[in-house]
This record gives sequence, C-alpha cells and structure tokens, in this order.
Amino acid sequence: MQIKIIKCLQDNYSYIIIDNNNNACVVDPSESDPVIKYLEENKINLKFILNTHHHYDHVGGNKELKKKYNAKVLGYINDKERIPEIDIFLKNKEIWNTDSFKFQIFHIPGHTSGHICYYFKNEKFLFTGDTLFSLGCGRIFEGTYEQMFSSLQLFKSFPKDTKIFCGHEYTLKNSEFCKKYDPKNKKLDNRILEIKNVLSKGLPTIPTTIEDELDCNIFLRSGDLETFSKLRDLKDNF
Repeated sequence: MQIKIIKCLQDNYSYIIIDNNNNACVVDPSESDPVIKYLEENKINLKFILNTHHHYDHVGGNKELKKKYNAKVLGYINDKERIPEIDIFLKNKEIWNTDSFKFQIFHIPGHTSGHICYYFKNEKFLFTGDTLFSLGCGRIFEGTYEQMFSSLQLFKSFPKDTKIFCGHEYTLKNSEFCKKYDPKNKKLDNRILEIKNVLSKGLPTIPTTIEDELDCNIFLRSGDLETFSKLRDLKDNF
C-alpha cells in the first residue's frame, strides 16, 4: 500500500492510497483535476472517495470524480446531508473493510460537528483532516473546546510510529506558534530545522508521526482543557 500526496488549491493536500492491484481510495479531494491527472498518468482505478468532513476544500472534487470513475463516496452518517454525492454512511468506531482497504472510523468533533478520521491500522496510516495538523490543530467552528480537546486526546492512544496525513500545509506557521509558547523545547528546535530544509526543496512536510507531535505540538502537549483553550484562542489571532 502506497500513498501519493496530491497538492490542491492553495495549501490543501489530498491523498491517493493505492493497493498492489492499482486500485485506489482518495482522501478529501479538494478539486478533481490534479487527482484525475495522477490517476490517468499512472493507470490507477479509483474505487472510493473518503471525506473527513463537509467543508468545500475537502469535498470539492467529489462530484466529478464519482461521475468519471463510478467511485463510492464515504463520510460520517450525521453529515449525510452535507457531503456531496455521499453513498456510504460511516459510524464512530466502525471498521470498514473491502478489497484491499481496511480502516477504522473515529468521530473527532471540534473543527466541525461531523468530523471523522480514517485509521489504517495495518499500515499505521492516520488521515486527520483538519482536526490534527503537523504542529497544530484545527480552528473550532462548529464544536466546543471540550470536544476538540477530547478529540486530540484520542490521538495520544495511537502507536507512536503512526504516520499522520493532515489536510493542509500549515507546518511552518504552526511551528512559529509552538516556538513562541514552548521556547525551551529542544526537539521542537530540531524539528523546525527539518521543516525548513524540506520546504526549501519544495517537498511536503507531511507525513508527521504521533511521536513527533507528542514531542513538539503544543496542543497535544497541553495537559488540561483550560491551557488548551487559551492556546487555541491565541492561535486564532497569531
């Protein structure tokens, strides 16, 4: 199983997950054209479209991709009225298994009320949408601070070598915020050097890992709801 990172819009990432038979899922196709381009150039069969939440910059390619490839759209059951072209309604903690693709769903509200993540346990891949970013977390639009804090706590339970694939390239800006409020973190200093080196080569800073985030992400390092809430407010105006 391999993953191809597809740059979309201004700073979005979509992910094509490809099995050994050249069948694929795509996670959060912001737009269809760059996804189609990669699929056609590499003769890959798109079978499923996995949406983490309903925001347009994560579902904008659903309609065209479904029409072109007859792919099935998957999303959270409570967002069935908001995810375009949805076919399969997923529930919290459900394990979904078909063909070569097997993953578990976790409901992680906060950024939106119906946000979910996709966990490929065998491969240790975790697709977190806009809830957990590299060195950050999503804005709280529809949920509560309590919900977002609880959702972030869930990520701490995954194996430390789990690879995290998030929705945007925000890592450098997030690192500046982490540095401001966690200035003595030596692991963060090393991480920032790595980030700048990767970006200088025009490469994504994704994936990160659970271990890296536990070491450096100030939101995951927040030990209580009050601290997290204050930091989230500060980040909104950073």
